[in-house]
Amino acid sequence: MKNIFMLVIIFAFISCKKSERYGPLNLKNGQEVELLVSHRYGADNDVLLKLPGNVDAGASLWGFDQREPGYNYRVKARFNRDEVPLQDGPEYYFVLEKILSKEQYKGNESFTVQLITSYVPGGPVIKLSKTGNEYYLIPGKLQLTYANSSIQNELEEIWLNVQEIRANSVKGQRPKWKAIKATVVHDPQKFGKAYMVQQIQFVN
Repeated sequence: MKNIFMLVIIFAFISCKKSERYGPLNLKNGQEVELLVSHRYGADNDVLLKLPGNVDAGASLWGFDQREPGYNYRVKARFNRDEVPLQDGPEYYFVLEKILSKEQYKGNESFTVQLITSYVPGGPVIKLSKTGNEYYLIPGKLQLTYANSSIQNELEEIWLNVQEIRANSVKGQRPKWKAIKATVVHDPQKFGKAYMVQQIQFVN
């Protein structure tokens, strides 16, 4: 009788664990959902949405290495909640299962990307690199072209500061600006590979 009672308690505990829900959407660990991934790769409003309803998913999507800027995706993903999160890592996130559809963005609406990101630990970092005469937001993946020579000069000024920081890394030198916001559109000449910078706003 005692053994049966213990089995009932264990079963109830396991069932309770399976039914536990997490995150802002109250999802079960391992639950599959459909998500909408924006064409605005790395932008301020690059928000992962849960379908149907286009609700903020409240977590990041892992394992989507084939994602291209300029395309909206509908994907199937699995919600994952770690019992013991990695140090400085999220407690829960989505893992890509399958791409259901891919559609090219046809509009020309501008959006913003931040060129300075703060990490804990580590502090602020400028998200700009340069290869030859080309500037990149993500090295080898997402280029930043420019609408005019003034924008080019500003990108070069930012790049010079990146080099200064690297040369003085031992001293812990930080960016000369608190924030840098770039207003961009998809570059029609390099669609899916580059954003064209239309304006740069510096915050001192």
